[in-house]
Amino acid sequence: MRKLSTLMTKTTLVAATVMLVTGCSAVAKPQMEHSASSNVPALKAKALDNALLYSDECITEREVVTAQKMWGDGIVRIGAVFSNDGDYSGEAADFIQAMYGYDLSSVLFKPTLAANDQFRSSFDAALSYFVGGNNAYEEDKGFAIKPYTNVKFDNVGIINNSCRMAVAMGNYFFTDTKGGETKVEYTFAYVKDSDGDLRIVAHQSSLPYNPNGN
Repeated sequence: MRKLSTLMTKTTLVAATVMLVTGCSAVAKPQMEHSASSNVPALKAKALDNALLYSDECITEREVVTAQKMWGDGIVRIGAVFSNDGDYSGEAADFIQAMYGYDLSSVLFKPTLAANDQFRSSFDAALSYFVGGNNAYEEDKGFAIKPYTNVKFDNVGIINNSCRMAVAMGNYFFTDTKGGETKVEYTFAYVKDSDGDLRIVAHQSSLPYNPNGN
C-alpha cells in the first residue's frame, strides 16, 4: 500500500508538472507568434515597394559607362539651353529626375563647388547647385550654366560585386567654351530602377589636392 501510495503521489506530481509546462507553453507560444507576425505586413509592404521601384537585374559596367555619358551630355545640354535663353531650370530639373534617385530613396550628393552647404540631400538643393537661383543656397552660381561644351569620364574602376549597386571612381574633365579643361575627382554609386535605367544614389566630387593651396 505504501508503494502504491508513493507511486500515485509521483504520478500526480508528474501530471501536474506536465500540465503546468503545457499551460505555460500554450500562453507563451501565441505571444511569440503574435510578436513575430506583427512585423510581417511591414516587411511585405517594404518588399513590394522595392519590387515596384527597383529592377532585380544586375548592373553591368557597360550600363555604368552609358549612364556616365548621359550625365555628361546632360550637363552640356543644360549649358546650351542657358546660352540660348531657354528654360535651363526646367532642363536641369528633367536631368536630375532622370539621373538621380531622389524619388527612390535618400541620395548622398556632395558636389564639387559647395563649401557652406556641402551636402545636397534634396531635389531642390541639387537643382540649386546646377543652375543657382535659390536664396537658400547663396553660394550657388549654377555649375551647369558656366557653361561646358564637353564632359569626359576616365574611370579608375567600376565595382558591381553586389549586383544591384555599382560604384565608379575616377576623374572627369570639364571643357568650357574657351577650351579650358578642369579635372575633377568623382565617386558615383548607381542603382537600377524598375524601368531598367541607372540612377545615382551617391555622388561625391572634389578638385584634386593642391599642395600649394592655389
